Amino acid sequence: MSVKALLIACLILGTALSTLSTAAAVPTRSCPDSQIPEQIAAFFAPPPEFAGNFGSFRSPLLLEDGTRVKSVNDWQKRRTEIRTAWQAVLGDWPPLIAAPKIEYKQRTHLENFTRHRVSVEIAPDNQTVDGYLFVPDGPGPFAAVLVVYYDAETGAGLAGELRDFAYQLAKRGFVTLSIGTPAFCSLSPPYRPLSPQSKEDPPLQPLSALAYVAANCHTALANMPHVDATRIGVVGHSYGGKWAMFASCLYDRFACAVWSDPGIVFDESRANINYWEPWYLGYETNHQRKAGIPSSENPRTGAYAVLMRQERNLHELHALMAPRPFLVSGGAEDPSHRWKALNHTVAVNAILGYVDRVAMTNRKTHGPTPDSNEQIYAFFEHCLAGE
Repeated sequence: MSVKALLIACLILGTALSTLSTAAAVPTRSCPDSQIPEQIAAFFAPPPEFAGNFGSFRSPLLLEDGTRVKSVNDWQKRRTEIRTAWQAVLGDWPPLIAAPKIEYKQRTHLENFTRHRVSVEIAPDNQTVDGYLFVPDGPGPFAAVLVVYYDAETGAGLAGELRDFAYQLAKRGFVTLSIGTPAFCSLSPPYRPLSPQSKEDPPLQPLSALAYVAANCHTALANMPHVDATRIGVVGHSYGGKWAMFASCLYDRFACAVWSDPGIVFDESRANINYWEPWYLGYETNHQRKAGIPSSENPRTGAYAVLMRQERNLHELHALMAPRPFLVSGGAEDPSHRWKALNHTVAVNAILGYVDRVAMTNRKTHGPTPDSNEQIYAFFEHCLAGE
């Protein structure tokens, strides 16, 4: 028996499976059951040394009262507990926009697609973000991917190399939307993430505000006649990887996701896994900590401080993805031992009756490589394939 089969058997052993039709919060579409491409098949299981290793993380399959999740219905209760706890710390979203307006500014046909310069409505009071929309030639409907980063140009292939996810996926037949950071999620001093609703409302933590932006961009894509609304994913690298992770975990309608080396758990031994900074989770209205790893002289602040006191970690958010598939394109910040966190989502998927929904590739560098990018594209081609 393979290592993967042994791991899944151990996870499922003793678990009572219930029908998925009673689980209203479980998305109706996830990865197709077709064979995983050989190029990425090996990455849906941990290396042998991490098989069945859950580290020191508290299992997301334990309810707040200590009862263990044993069925789909149990998981829905636990899933609600996790969402409620995180929302209480990160802040409440304004209502989502039912029909985000898109302004088309410039149109250019290139290769086998058309690139549109656009402005997309992403928050109340007509707040917008600029971006690039790529539409393949042909009638569709197409699968789509939202690409998030500091700026829209990088994902569109207009700045830098190996981060041009929107451009590369468009060549492969996906509708893609590449966006940058909106104005109310400032990444510059004084790092005040204004509420996306109004300046008078309590500000969301920046990563939650960014997830809200992504959710509205998902709706903008889903409303397009040439997009299959059930086949929309999200991807980002580094800062964008954090953004893509929070977006896909907090918004159920993303069918799948790729997080490129964001640092998928809190880890204060790594300066670049800096969720404690005010532009991520460390924002406080009346206090600005100095940048850098938390210390007694420079303590934790904001939502990050609360989450650490509550002994929560990001593996709880990962679990909200189940059974939707996701790929961690790991680099310097997400080496193979991060499977200790990912194994918890594998266990949740076992309760739901799914396998091969969690994958991780690994490279030495933080930056993407040609090989890691091809793995990302193969993942999307598999997980967003037409029925």
